[in-house]
Amino acid sequence: MAARGLRGRQQETAVLAALVISARTGRSEVLVLRGEPGVGKSALLDELAADSDSCAVTRTVGIESEMELAYAGLHQLCLPFLDGVERLPRPQHDALSTAFGMLAGPAPDRFLVGLAVLSLLSDAAAKRPVICIVDDAHWLDHVSAQVLAFVARRLAAESVVMIFSVRNGVDHEFTGLSELEVRGLGEDDARALLESVLPGPIDPRIRDRIVAETYGNPLALLELPRAWSPTDLVDGFSHGPLTNRIEEGFVRRIEELPADTRMLLLIAAAEPLGDATLLWRAAEQLGLGADPAAGAIQSGLITFGQHVRFRHPLVRSAAYRMASLPDRLAVHQALADVTDPELSPERRAWHRAQATARPDEDVAAELESSALRAQNRGGLTAAAEFLERSAELTPDPARRAERSLAAAAAKRSAGAMDEALRLLSASEAGPPDPVRAADIERLRGQIAFDQGRARDAARTLLGAARQLEPHEPEQARLTFLEAMSAAIWASGPEVPGILALAADAAPAPVDSDPPADLLLQALALRIRSGYPAAAAQLTKALERARHETIGADDVDSWLWLAGSRAAGIVAIEVWDLEAGLELAARQDRMARETGALVQLQYSLNFHANLECLTGDLTAVASRVEADRQIAVATGNPRLGYAGMMLAAFRGDEATATKLIEATIQQAAAQEQGRMGMFATLASAVLHNGLGQYDAAREAALRVFDQDVIGYGVLAVGELAEAASRTGDTDHVESALNWLTERTTATPTDWGHGQRTRAQALLNGDENAYRASIDHFDRTVLRVESARAHLLYGEWLRREGRRVDAREQLRTAHEQLTAMGLDAFADRARHELLATGETVRKRRPDTHNDLTAQEAQIAGLARDGLTNPEIAAQLFISPRTVEWHLRKTFSKLGITSRRQLRTALARSA
Repeated sequence: MAARGLRGRQQETAVLAALVISARTGRSEVLVLRGEPGVGKSALLDELAADSDSCAVTRTVGIESEMELAYAGLHQLCLPFLDGVERLPRPQHDALSTAFGMLAGPAPDRFLVGLAVLSLLSDAAAKRPVICIVDDAHWLDHVSAQVLAFVARRLAAESVVMIFSVRNGVDHEFTGLSELEVRGLGEDDARALLESVLPGPIDPRIRDRIVAETYGNPLALLELPRAWSPTDLVDGFSHGPLTNRIEEGFVRRIEELPADTRMLLLIAAAEPLGDATLLWRAAEQLGLGADPAAGAIQSGLITFGQHVRFRHPLVRSAAYRMASLPDRLAVHQALADVTDPELSPERRAWHRAQATARPDEDVAAELESSALRAQNRGGLTAAAEFLERSAELTPDPARRAERSLAAAAAKRSAGAMDEALRLLSASEAGPPDPVRAADIERLRGQIAFDQGRARDAARTLLGAARQLEPHEPEQARLTFLEAMSAAIWASGPEVPGILALAADAAPAPVDSDPPADLLLQALALRIRSGYPAAAAQLTKALERARHETIGADDVDSWLWLAGSRAAGIVAIEVWDLEAGLELAARQDRMARETGALVQLQYSLNFHANLECLTGDLTAVASRVEADRQIAVATGNPRLGYAGMMLAAFRGDEATATKLIEATIQQAAAQEQGRMGMFATLASAVLHNGLGQYDAAREAALRVFDQDVIGYGVLAVGELAEAASRTGDTDHVESALNWLTERTTATPTDWGHGQRTRAQALLNGDENAYRASIDHFDRTVLRVESARAHLLYGEWLRREGRRVDAREQLRTAHEQLTAMGLDAFADRARHELLATGETVRKRRPDTHNDLTAQEAQIAGLARDGLTNPEIAAQLFISPRTVEWHLRKTFSKLGITSRRQLRTALARSA
């Protein structure tokens, strides 16, 4: 790619040319161009587009005024390829069509939209390489930026190039991707460029001062001389930040244009789509003739075609900001009048809002309706912006306060906690209303919970529930349940009495027996009277929660807003992992469908922790990565609880120890006792795997003694195992007595498996060892089954029955190795060696140097999944699956999928 008109840009153009060459050879590339405004990022992208004749080039520009319109930038980028939507798998088709307003339906899963875009680009690239150019990507609407960042991180073998330009020092979604910083020109090139646009000779000292002050910024060197007066040339340069000076230069040039031409530029600046049809219709509406266009073209500041393009984004901002308020209002009103209310209702509503300088209920109501549509498409950020502007334009103070509260709720769901709290303050300024005051307090408590301040959340939610009781009893009971859930998370030595406070505050049962009330009463009884007294009610409440029908539109349902965490805790408390997994999957679905990313982080971590017990550590790792991606996307911290437990089960001592210590410190600082106990439980798992039984016993005992709801079930097995290895028979007996009491109240295979294993560890009862394995084998608890084989084999080996021990230890070693529980597998290996059997230690190159993703894809292909099915599971494209499989076949020395089962078994 030759830099035809770009002086001093040989290095940058060479990098961009290499990306295109790579795409032509079947590889995908991603690059972020970073630099100051005017440094030449857009010019480089123009050159790239012009020199990519054999490629399909699509581009979009982030526009500051369009940041509230969900999926606007993404739609623009995908527009040339939308004929391929019908070839997408149905879930992807529906998600993308709903996001783009082509199909009515529930809010689409944002990750599914990302996968649909990935598939769409991959499909287009099968014909010829695709170049996606996103200029001013930091100004993309929030969901478009999230989806494109998601896609960019999953490109591999699709022949797609994605290039994003961003300003230095501006937050954006594309951190972590490959970057190229575009800097100012060198002195020689900068002088030559400046002299090419000067109207006449200039004092070399002044010339050099200008070059130095612009730092070689090409746009400044090209544009500023056109706006300088003779005084400027004598003085050398005006003062102020460079961006302001460039924009001021554009302002001067625009000021010299006729009034109608300035008005035409203002229309183009206010219409972010660059839709020429809308531009000319609005111009006609305002009575502008054809002459303004000629003047605008002659100015060189704008070009007209199918799409309207400014010379630079700073021209757009200059044209808009220099306009008078009456002109802006008139232009937005004209654009609202010519925008089709059926095809673009949200854009029309936004223009109407910008055309309104004083409160107007009609406009406010239209914005409120647009907010609902945006929310249904998963645009919670857009919905919040619409609602906030709707509140500003609402004449009635009470209605204004209600809309501010709704905007705050949308901000909270989108992860913007500080903005949500600001809007709550605005809502509080409305006329006194006891119900609204209670709702404000409730949302404030929910935000505290999301921020990890569980104790504050519990107390705030209890106060809100009491305020709601006289007015809205049903909502009050849901709020009491939220307070109970927060109290459970806060409970621990650092916050004594919080659980009892929540239990005592629970209202009396109601005759209608709703699911939320069942759960609330069962938990209150468990806290006040202990497990045996509450077991039947807990089981009944869980069954109602498990079988309650929750639709995609049911975002205010008790299970989603009040019961999701509490019901999951109860599932573990009553030994029902299957119910817990069902509830976790439902929480995932509801969070994804509503676009509630903060809540999705919680559900992903809860789901992953349950999957640790099933041994599916690949799925756990996938959810841990999703938590990280959401944290990056929202700017909120990652939760990381599941990542900590994953490291513990894997026996990764360094990583797990670091995460455990950090979590314990954070939990103490936030007075969130449950998280401290969970980290301590992870410590018990880690140390048992590593054979460090004293440390494991101490950690398990701390959790066991606290009687933490839902964690005793998980800690008791760790305690029994560690105590038996340290000769602490008293605590093994305590664990057995606890298990006997629990399994009498709630007989399940999980509970009986734990009880018989503790009995075997205490008494050396071989029948109890066998019974434990039988119980676990009837569940999905593959980790517990494998560990039962390990303990039985270790006991047999100590009894001198080496042949019998080998059978159990082989089974344990194979299962633990296959699941990736390396420390436990190493325990089995050492025991096998002690029996005289040779066994190979698991090495990182077990799968012939397969990468983690190659091994994961190979396993799914072995299990019969097609490339599109594998792609859908792993959020990558089918072509990337095919590319990884080709490399896997080469490494394993095979030629077909039919050979995978044998090859993978051989390599393992």
